Amino acid sequence: MARPRKARADATQEAVRRTSELTDPREAARSVGKPGPRQSNTGDPFTTGLRRRDVLPLLVLHYISEGPSYGNQLMERISASTAGVLSVNPNTMYPLLRQLEARGLIEGQWEHPERRSRRYYSITSEGREEYERLHRDVRPFLESIARSIDEIVREVYGG
Repeated sequence: MARPRKARADATQEAVRRTSELTDPREAARSVGKPGPRQSNTGDPFTTGLRRRDVLPLLVLHYISEGPSYGNQLMERISASTAGVLSVNPNTMYPLLRQLEARGLIEGQWEHPERRSRRYYSITSEGREEYERLHRDVRPFLESIARSIDEIVREVYGG
């Protein structure tokens, strides 16, 4: 049974409102209670919003929990797992890795310390605890995005 036009319009407005929260400037001013400066990627508000909502730290900790990883590898894995929808650039990834390391959630070691080639990051016990917290706390936000996108698809393409 099709929903009345007003109900669909209201649902679409709600979906757009929830999705737009990713780029709301007030979000940028809100602290998530973690020390250190927040880096901004003004060219990609979607990625910046996901970082503020702890989605990127969740993904980074997830991949590092599977085994030591380096920055470019993490960027490639995130891009591959999201079919290119989420593309993280070095100006976002490396400050995030430095912040996670400064907080004691990951530890980095140079592949060849004398050359500083690649820095491999491993998760710490504090990082595992943070990963479990993020795993639990970020899920409602991700489900909200999924519902918003589903609603937009239904509105535009029907069904």
